[in-house]
Amino acid sequence: MLPFTIQIEDGVPVSDQVFRAVRKSILTGQLKAGDEFPSVRSLSQELRMSPTTAHKVVAQLKDAGCLASRPGIGMVVTAPKMPTRAERMKHIEPLCRAMIAEAAEMNLTLEDLIEALRHAAGRNGKPENQEKDHE
Repeated sequence: MLPFTIQIEDGVPVSDQVFRAVRKSILTGQLKAGDEFPSVRSLSQELRMSPTTAHKVVAQLKDAGCLASRPGIGMVVTAPKMPTRAERMKHIEPLCRAMIAEAAEMNLTLEDLIEALRHAAGRNGKPENQEKDHE
């Protein structure tokens, strides 16, 4: 079983999807520094991708500072530096575009979408789970 959540989608390279899923799991705390990471072999078997693709993902994660090799243990999660605001905004941009397209199909305006986001975020414009994290 993989220590992160992923839903593979058609049309997007699997390596990119896995990279983003692992990085998101680290940023949200699902994966923590020191956690063991699956081997290339188990990663390729679990996700039904080629070992070459799995190796590429692990290399990308190492280059990004998300994984480190520990003798006798294998790959472990590291605590990478927090991405910049611009990087975080870039990460959510595809979600925003999808929401805008869905709203347009439903004949909703950008203001309607903003209102829906504020409603979903709860009081003070922060998602409720963020408020609980800071209490």
